[in-house]
Amino acid sequence: MAEWWSLSSLACRPPDAARTVAWQSDAQHLSHADLLVRTGCWQRALAQQPQSHCALYLNDPFEFAAALLAAWHAGKTVLIPGDDRPDTVHALRTAGHLLVGDLPAALQACPDDAGATAWNRQALNPSAARMRLYTSGSQGQPEAIDKRLDQLVSELDALEDAFGKVLAGRAAENARPIVWTTVSHQHIYGLLFLVLWPLAAGRPFGLRRLLYPQDLAACLGACASVLVSTPAHLRRLSNPPDWTQARQQLRGVFSSGGPLPFEVSRFASTVLGQTPIEVFGSSETGGIAWRQCTSAQDPWQLFSDVQWRLDGACLTVRSPRLPDAQWWTTSDRAEPAGPHGFRLLGRADRIVKIEEKRVSLSTIEQQLLKTPWVQEAKALVVDTPIGARVGVVAVLTPAGREQQASRSRRVWLDLLRHALAHSVQAVALPKRWRFVDALPVNAQGKSPESLLRALFTAQTADRTRAPERPEMPAVHWLQRSATESLATLDIHSGLTVFDGHFEVAPILPGVAQLDWALTLGRECFAIPPRFVRLETLKFFRPVQPGTVLYLALQFRPHLADAVLCSLGFRLYSHDAATQSEREHASGRSIWSHAPGAVHA
Repeated sequence: MAEWWSLSSLACRPPDAARTVAWQSDAQHLSHADLLVRTGCWQRALAQQPQSHCALYLNDPFEFAAALLAAWHAGKTVLIPGDDRPDTVHALRTAGHLLVGDLPAALQACPDDAGATAWNRQALNPSAARMRLYTSGSQGQPEAIDKRLDQLVSELDALEDAFGKVLAGRAAENARPIVWTTVSHQHIYGLLFLVLWPLAAGRPFGLRRLLYPQDLAACLGACASVLVSTPAHLRRLSNPPDWTQARQQLRGVFSSGGPLPFEVSRFASTVLGQTPIEVFGSSETGGIAWRQCTSAQDPWQLFSDVQWRLDGACLTVRSPRLPDAQWWTTSDRAEPAGPHGFRLLGRADRIVKIEEKRVSLSTIEQQLLKTPWVQEAKALVVDTPIGARVGVVAVLTPAGREQQASRSRRVWLDLLRHALAHSVQAVALPKRWRFVDALPVNAQGKSPESLLRALFTAQTADRTRAPERPEMPAVHWLQRSATESLATLDIHSGLTVFDGHFEVAPILPGVAQLDWALTLGRECFAIPPRFVRLETLKFFRPVQPGTVLYLALQFRPHLADAVLCSLGFRLYSHDAATQSEREHASGRSIWSHAPGAVHA
């Protein structure tokens, strides 16, 4: 079992080439000694900058860890933006903050050199080293949260105390597990579980985010492993990959970022061989409690250093993760359960006003989930011609899809509204509905209001256009980052690309699938202007009207030529009957900045 290292002195220790920090494969891993070299490079670059606050955004968690330690040792306050969208970058730049890493015109580290580790660093002062994080925006606009290093350290101590022995495995196993994640380290959950906790505990972390079941099965089964995930990602586990090796190697599965339905927990337990450990908390409070469910009613267990009480009906906590010793009242309703636990009863802060009437969005969601037709629901306030009204984004159960298909839209929506009528006043009944195959999520596996609202604004805008037949389907982005994106495409018979392919049994032309992948790839990523060639283009099965296609995009440097970049795509759908994926097409396009690039 690896020695526990304090984060405040981790970069002051002698280089240790035997302590693995990051892992790509059996033949490729990075050590503490490598980390100190990169920390020195980043510290050299940061020490020359006058700004006191630096915004850190790096897709590589190893480089992120090195830059974070360097910034703290350079005396900087570190800002961790949750995304790299243009409005986020503009706000950071307008505030005068130094941009660092994978942001436009951002500071880069100097090249590796022999003197990069020669810094005479002093241990960090845990109460002076500071960080600013941002909430996910799942309840509205993202908010800034300031944290001291000692608050973060207290959380690492609590996690190790609760789960360290479980992750260590049996003494006979002796191998330190690799920590893999489906979430970004640019948010508090991924930051703690993928970067800071493994650094302190001596557990290597994987350099890749695992977004697809095939990648999960391969990496989790390669050696002893830990999975850090979210309800949204655990829900998308599918059966076709062989999970046998993963079940043998997994030592723990963590889920946070939102409620984990018991049926999803049970499904993940069957697939992965480990019941997920749910961790409850927030960016403001840090970790509060955890549970590993054997039934839907299992209570939450407090971390050993957390106290709780009820303030009215709301959970109120006190812990070393908070900025001071005062009690913090959350927006979560709770009730006691056993001597040291509680049950959550939903959020209390999702109260909005519609025509001066107080409306609980949480109540609307909860009542819809009680019906046999709705699997997931998110309610929000949307603009309509008659003013602000409630809109709902819903994922239907198989029974719900059958009801929707067998009834007119009006009768179907009246059925849903009738289910709400006994507990929701008339003015609060939803006026706008969007039914989706999966809720849109960001890199943290959450569904922020901005992504939900986009489903309404995009379709509202469509109504203002002439009623012509479109060439391209409606695109709903589920996830977007600088290197990976995932969207759904609504393939319906009204698309003009079906003309002539074929009257009796229309199918989607392969050239249209390729064109959409390239068009949307250029929308997502900074792709060079010159097309070079196509590689590994394959079409596996036809696409017919009525299909919801998933488009997965990956933008990477080309492995064989540093001048080239690669845009990979994969088109697939879900088989509701078998809960499995159906491959339709995949391929890779190569692009270059070089003027001499030749089309092939």
